[in-house]
Amino acid sequence: MRGGRYPATVPDPLTIHAEAIGASPAVIVDAAGGSRPSITTFAELDAQVNQLAHGMLALGANARERLVWCGPNSLEVLVTIHAARKALLVAVPLSYRFTADEMAYVIDNSDATLVVIDAEQAPLLASVRDQLPKVRDVIVFGGDVPDGFKSWDDTLAGQPTHEPAATSDASAGSAMIYTSGTTGKPKGALRTQTDAETVLTLMSEIGLRPGEEVHLTTGPLYHSGPLAWASLNHTLGCPVVVLRKFDPVAWLRLVKEHGITNTFSAPTQLKRIVSLPDSELAHADLSTMRSLVANAAPVPYALKQEVIAKLGDGFLYEVYGSTELGVVTVLKPADQLRKPGSCGTTYGPIEVRIVRDDGEEAATDEPGELFIRTRLAMDGYHRSEEQLSELAGGDWKSVGDIAYVDDEGYVHICDRKKDMIISGGVNIYPAEIEAVLHEHPEVLDVAVFGIPDDEWGESVYAIVQPKLGTALDADALDAFCDGRLAGYKRPRGFEIRAELPRTDAGKLLKRLLRDEFWRDHDRAV
Repeated sequence: MRGGRYPATVPDPLTIHAEAIGASPAVIVDAAGGSRPSITTFAELDAQVNQLAHGMLALGANARERLVWCGPNSLEVLVTIHAARKALLVAVPLSYRFTADEMAYVIDNSDATLVVIDAEQAPLLASVRDQLPKVRDVIVFGGDVPDGFKSWDDTLAGQPTHEPAATSDASAGSAMIYTSGTTGKPKGALRTQTDAETVLTLMSEIGLRPGEEVHLTTGPLYHSGPLAWASLNHTLGCPVVVLRKFDPVAWLRLVKEHGITNTFSAPTQLKRIVSLPDSELAHADLSTMRSLVANAAPVPYALKQEVIAKLGDGFLYEVYGSTELGVVTVLKPADQLRKPGSCGTTYGPIEVRIVRDDGEEAATDEPGELFIRTRLAMDGYHRSEEQLSELAGGDWKSVGDIAYVDDEGYVHICDRKKDMIISGGVNIYPAEIEAVLHEHPEVLDVAVFGIPDDEWGESVYAIVQPKLGTALDADALDAFCDGRLAGYKRPRGFEIRAELPRTDAGKLLKRLLRDEFWRDHDRAV
């Protein structure tokens, strides 16, 4: 175990706060329609977490088994995340936007034995339950329970509210977050430990204050960034205000009503907020906000200007990182307009190297592949031959981004991993979409890539080469994707071309197609 890792003797942070500040709010769930919000104290949260942990152990869960959880942001999702830690289970977030087949793939690939799911998504899971022989039990919260599944209330009923005895383990808090891969199937990024020094330094960089924060869940908790920030705030003994699904008007109201001090947002959500009518923005009050952290996709300079002009200055941060390597750099408020195109500097023990194609280290301002040395790196991808690129020795890892470092040490990302699309802060890999389109009997070949989109950053676009003698059209392709791909993965546009560009060796030149759409844009991402 590397120095600085959390030792097994450290008590669970939720238990500490339940004993020290038990009457303080821990989770505040927004209620639509003007109703009073639901407030759960740290003592109540800890008791419910312990009951669920005991309930899962009573169902036969063993340490280090995989627990998949799925659903929009809610109290139950937060309880499940904490309970997984206390029961020494590996928590595996699952997108509630997935199709049934996509759900089944992740659950099976993760080797999950237990699933906790919102009632909204339970019928979809029920439709593929017979494809999941490794899953022993499914626990449903928030509504009707399909036949063969267990209810949340029954699972917790009669269970003790004290902490399970098995929580003193260095792997407590293990997680495996699925991120799409170039092979076309999602891969589970497994992380069994964290690093105290790095996390504490990041808190300092962002200005988070133990016991003095109020966090708002702007993005869905199944994404690594929103999940990490909500968990971090609970670790600091601070309340988390839960917005079930993002709505810009509700977001502004909650910031004002609860005195929100920090949040984590994708650029798409920021764009929706600043695009509200002036009449809505006139009611905004972000005077309590100290850190609005933007990530999940590059934040356009024009959007930064608009956020600062309409929402206020001094609290906008941008971070660069990945599910696999954690947060790598931080761009502070004072640098947002001073350093266009930069994602900031490293912090604490994190180091970066820019490596040219010939393997030599790049000079200042010279682009190359970005390699990172960090104690926040994942253990590896679960059940996958595909792993991150490494430099000799294995400590330096790369997700494939191209970057340069300027003379002040600020990192600038030039381009992302080959072919990856980031739409609304969500990573989308074309290979998965191409694999579905290739199933159409009239498709000969297909190229999927991202094109500029003012709202989403990028939108998914597909150029298809039909088989000779067929009459393929865009409507038929769109209909074919229905039910086969989650909505956010479905192409927003289709184009039919007689041929796609290739090298002499037959390799598809997707870059040529992509460049047609990005030629007049400042950033190629």
